Amino acid sequence: MNSLKENPNQYNLLRCIATPLIDYCQFLSFIIGMKQSHPSSKMLILFVLLIGFTSCKNKLPIEQDFSKINYQLVDNDNRTVNFFKDFKGKTIVAGYIFTNCPDICPLTTNNMRLVQETLTEDEMKDVQFISISFDPEVDTPETLTKFAEIRNLDLSNWTFLTGSKPVIDSLMKDVGVVAILGDSTITPSGEKINYFVHTDRISLIDKNLQLRKNYIGSKAEIQEIVNDINALN
Repeated sequence: MNSLKENPNQYNLLRCIATPLIDYCQFLSFIIGMKQSHPSSKMLILFVLLIGFTSCKNKLPIEQDFSKINYQLVDNDNRTVNFFKDFKGKTIVAGYIFTNCPDICPLTTNNMRLVQETLTEDEMKDVQFISISFDPEVDTPETLTKFAEIRNLDLSNWTFLTGSKPVIDSLMKDVGVVAILGDSTITPSGEKINYFVHTDRISLIDKNLQLRKNYIGSKAEIQEIVNDINALN
């Protein structure tokens, strides 16, 4: 048990499974004592077992409702996207980045890639990965495409989004992501580079556009996110 407590994810999952099953087993000892030939008793046993094994699938509380929020953004293919509206019906794994980030954002993006690669083809159904830049003055659709290409990302269900600065600033406020401009520099070619102090986050949003969980993006546990996606789906 000590080794389990050292791994809180496994420990919490075990508690989640074991606690309701103990209660249900006590009840089942009475149910199974009934006449096995009675059809209703068999149906009741099946019903109770179904509840017992699905009770752990609803352990992700609704943190915030995004269903009434909509922002017109542009994706990495320069197409207009309504965020969040266009992604209703998808389980969203969202990261918040800027492409010139030297540390946190590459780690966050890589963790999202690992989640994508860990999911099976079946588990991948209705899952959408979204990376949103909070540096839209620099992160054009072309820049976002290059960012993805350099990392050899699978864009079949992964979208990069940008937009006008006022719209992006408002969106970041709504999702609770803070991005403070720390410094800027100009390269010899005249290109402006911004550096931000920002929230380190990956968000899990359900098919009804409700926030279910936030993770520390650069340090996220891959299997935890995979398990949470499967719990929602």
